[in-house]
Amino acid sequence: MIRSSGPYSEKPTQSVPCSIAMSDGPLPIEWRQSTRARRVSLRVSPRARQIIVTLPASASAEMGLKFLQRHTDWIEKQLKRRELAPDFEAGGLVPLNGAEYLIRHSPLGTGGAWLEQNEIHVSGELDFIPRRITDFLRQMATRQFNKRVTELAGKNGITPAQVAIRDTTSRWGSCTATGRIMLSWRLIMTPPLVQDYVIFHELAHICHLNHSAAFWKKLDSMTPHRMDAELWLRLHGAALMHAGSKRLSG
Repeated sequence: MIRSSGPYSEKPTQSVPCSIAMSDGPLPIEWRQSTRARRVSLRVSPRARQIIVTLPASASAEMGLKFLQRHTDWIEKQLKRRELAPDFEAGGLVPLNGAEYLIRHSPLGTGGAWLEQNEIHVSGELDFIPRRITDFLRQMATRQFNKRVTELAGKNGITPAQVAIRDTTSRWGSCTATGRIMLSWRLIMTPPLVQDYVIFHELAHICHLNHSAAFWKKLDSMTPHRMDAELWLRLHGAALMHAGSKRLSG
């Protein structure tokens, strides 16, 4: 069945397939319907091995199914990228500010997770590792990005209203009309050049809350690394959005 997502839609639910055939077996489908959606969209779930299809209130299930079938190649590519996601388990490698760190299980240690040279040590039971790594990276992102946004904003005469670190899996950053900047904690796993680019991108939105020519001109005036950063995100960003999710992908 299609479930409502966002503002309530009075359109009745419709019978739809619960999976689609892929090269490595059937892929579950979660159907959503939203009055905010302007077109049919799909994305790979960051939490489980499934595809999420969102339909506008005016779209039929048949339209959604045809759209899904036309984009199976794209889905296959996204699933392959997901396999490259960092695994938050003992012995796994986690990128941090452009360098890789080995996850070392230290069951008798205390303090959750901490850095020792090129390793992230994690205390407690093995099952605690994914959550403790996530919490560790999010705390580091909060400290680092609050400071970095303040530095870059000050150099460019821009004053954000607030900086918030969020657990987003579909975008690296966003900016509200009131000047509140939100960044994904996963950005901590990218190189500094990419981090600065995303921050500059959101700072430019404080001046131009759109993607007009004026916005891109403002962004380019603050950083010469736009092309390099965007290329890096295209090549590696999708995998990082699924970091730590492999145990949920079966």
